Amino acid sequence: MGTYKTDELEIKRMFNNFLLRIKKTKLDFTRPLLNEINWNDRFIAIKGARGCGKTTLLHQYIKANLPINDSVIYVSLDDVYFTNNRLIDFVDDFVANGGTHLFLDEVHKYPTWSPELKSIYDNHTDLKIIFTSSSVLEIYKGSADLSRRVVVYDLEALSFREYLVLGEGLSITPTSMDDLLKNHIEIAMGITDKIKIIPAFKRYLEHGVYPFFIEGTSSYSHKLANTVNLILETDLPAVFNMEYKNVFKLKKLLHFLATSGPYKPDITKLAAQLEISRNTLLLFLNYLHTAKLINLLKTDKGSESILTKPEKIYLNNSNLMHALAGEPKEIGAVREVFFFNQLATKNVVRYTPIGDFLVNNKYTFEVGGKNKTFNQVKDLKDAYLAIDGVELGMGNKIPLWMFGMFY
Repeated sequence: MGTYKTDELEIKRMFNNFLLRIKKTKLDFTRPLLNEINWNDRFIAIKGARGCGKTTLLHQYIKANLPINDSVIYVSLDDVYFTNNRLIDFVDDFVANGGTHLFLDEVHKYPTWSPELKSIYDNHTDLKIIFTSSSVLEIYKGSADLSRRVVVYDLEALSFREYLVLGEGLSITPTSMDDLLKNHIEIAMGITDKIKIIPAFKRYLEHGVYPFFIEGTSSYSHKLANTVNLILETDLPAVFNMEYKNVFKLKKLLHFLATSGPYKPDITKLAAQLEISRNTLLLFLNYLHTAKLINLLKTDKGSESILTKPEKIYLNNSNLMHALAGEPKEIGAVREVFFFNQLATKNVVRYTPIGDFLVNNKYTFEVGGKNKTFNQVKDLKDAYLAIDGVELGMGNKIPLWMFGMFY
């Protein structure tokens, strides 16, 4: 590195850490988002839940596309260096020494991230800035107006398709909803010829949603539970300036939801149990939703409002069910959580009084086991069953696992 006004040894330490990370980064498996991002944009934000692979995505892009020299730097803003040094000064020195690409991780850990990033963007017009953060980061409500400057992308946790690629070594391309509904038998046959899909699906439901499963599965649920604690105790308070008593209530709320299965909420009763107001409870649910710990199933009417009561509350994914509540008691709950989680990324999923889910305001789905029938949705035109425990479907009966093929 060049000669810096700021602490040169600390700068070298962070740069050396960056080099070690890039050296260890593999390119044999990449997320679709890597190719969907327009990396020519000058100011990019990548949001996502803890553990979903944001840092790896940055390192893969750097390793595949950029020179590893003084013009590129990756730093995490939870590094101890930034407790006593300003990011804006660090970047001024970096640019003065030829820096052109700045990659920042964990920006929500840095209290003045919003105004400093705005200033950096405005003052260094030749600098590309890419940062990652918790999914709860309120980019559009920051103290500085970043909304007109930054392009935001969301990195989801692994789909079942991605798990099969990363964990089982298969080569499978994503499919669309229309293609799946029309050609699910042909698609399923192409996959089930390569693998025993039912056991693989069970492995995914328990420990395949977050990429760190490749480090081993015996401690996976424990690591995931610790990750959830970090979100509740560190990420949410950093973004929303929460008092500890509210962190405790959030934990209590999440534990209740984890042990209740898909929950049709009585907001008044639940708020009383937590000793908070109705609006505060709805706000807390929104916090957990934006942190990708739960999913809220709403009707179309007023569905985007924070203060709209959800019709049902689900944990975000089945791995959280195992990590927070042990072995799930209701397989039906696991099935619905999986279906909602996988479809909500690429489709609009809403509550419907007939059936389990209304998708894209057109398709009605019932989710169940092998013996599930069309009785409940028999009078609906575009009605389908998502059936667990089968490799191949028939007609409007589609294997549940196939709804993990969208991304």
